[in-house]
Amino acid sequence: MTETATTPAAPLRARAEIDLAALRANVRALRERAPGAAVMAVVKSDGYGHGAVPCARAAVEAGAGWLGTATPEEALELRAAGLTGRVMCWLWTPGGPWREAVEADLDVSVSGMWALEEVTAAARQAGRPARIQLKADTGLGRNGCQPGDDWAELVHAALAAEADRLLRVTGLWSHFACADEPGHPSIAAQLTRFREMVAYAEGQGVRPEVRHIANSPATLTIPESHFDLVRTGIAIYGISPSPEIGSPADFGLRPVMTLSASVALVKHVPGSHGVSYGHHYITPGETTLGLVPVGYADGIPRHASGTGPVLVDGKWRTVAGRVAMDQFVVDLGGDEPTAGSEAVLFGPGDRGEPTAEDWAQAAGTIAYEIVTRIGKRVPRVYLNEGQGIRDGSGPGGPDGPAKRSGT
Repeated sequence: MTETATTPAAPLRARAEIDLAALRANVRALRERAPGAAVMAVVKSDGYGHGAVPCARAAVEAGAGWLGTATPEEALELRAAGLTGRVMCWLWTPGGPWREAVEADLDVSVSGMWALEEVTAAARQAGRPARIQLKADTGLGRNGCQPGDDWAELVHAALAAEADRLLRVTGLWSHFACADEPGHPSIAAQLTRFREMVAYAEGQGVRPEVRHIANSPATLTIPESHFDLVRTGIAIYGISPSPEIGSPADFGLRPVMTLSASVALVKHVPGSHGVSYGHHYITPGETTLGLVPVGYADGIPRHASGTGPVLVDGKWRTVAGRVAMDQFVVDLGGDEPTAGSEAVLFGPGDRGEPTAEDWAQAAGTIAYEIVTRIGKRVPRVYLNEGQGIRDGSGPGGPDGPAKRSGT
């Protein structure tokens, strides 16, 4: 899991501040978007780089009824941290920790007969029924069971195992391919196929607790997809799933992570001075250079060499030359901030700083990747941790003033 840090006496080399008040507010905003459905807070990939356990706790405080992870190991870490509510995990391979998942009362996804056989065997060993959710491939073409004979076989086998008290089919679910592209024809096609596959399963006797297909973009823009549960991932961290469907502010969301570093060096250089590997940047005239002590080993995308934006001394700067493993340089244009000054790579944008979306545009990727790739060398410093009950940040309550803490 991501390391955390208390507020230091001296500035850290780099830090990722995680505003849990913002996360709780985002969960509440998403609950308002889907008032008839429960909300699953997806905390896979260590909470999209924000820290799975603190974010999971904050999301539950704000009313998320479910937590979701990709791997069973991620889900078991939540249980080990004392999170006792509904937790679902969906990315399994043969020989996975099925028995541990059954004993931990996790909801596990089943897409085919091999998985059903393994989880049933684990339930026999554990002496208790497994909680399983059958995943339908409605058109994404990744995980999930194909419609037709494959789906019929899986449904009938699951019902037989349920009759033997080896499992409980708790959910029927699927995943969109293009929910972040409004009007894409696959959206309506997948919804139709999902309804058909759910209707077949229920017609055969499946009585799921939840039916769900909506991810973050569908939660925000496709209300007919909400069913019983919406799975919100990137949106709970205050990032829009796609700039084409709207900005975070358009949906009442606020980015949770602010990434900053302490400027390590400021120096004068002459014109025509090469900067960083390969000299892809040559100073156009006499100037000052600032050294920012983070690089691609910390998750700063090398693809943003020459384009990545940074706020230093109140002004936007741009990565000068290549991003190296541990550091990059910005051309300060003659300004002379002191060593130790703050360089803000991205945040909510309130102070004029870049956002994760700005870095995504600079690197030719998506904001999901920008926040998820921030590495473990960057400590996470949590703001407003543990404030959910005291400040009323459950349904409808405000969050209190910023407070830094570490776990």
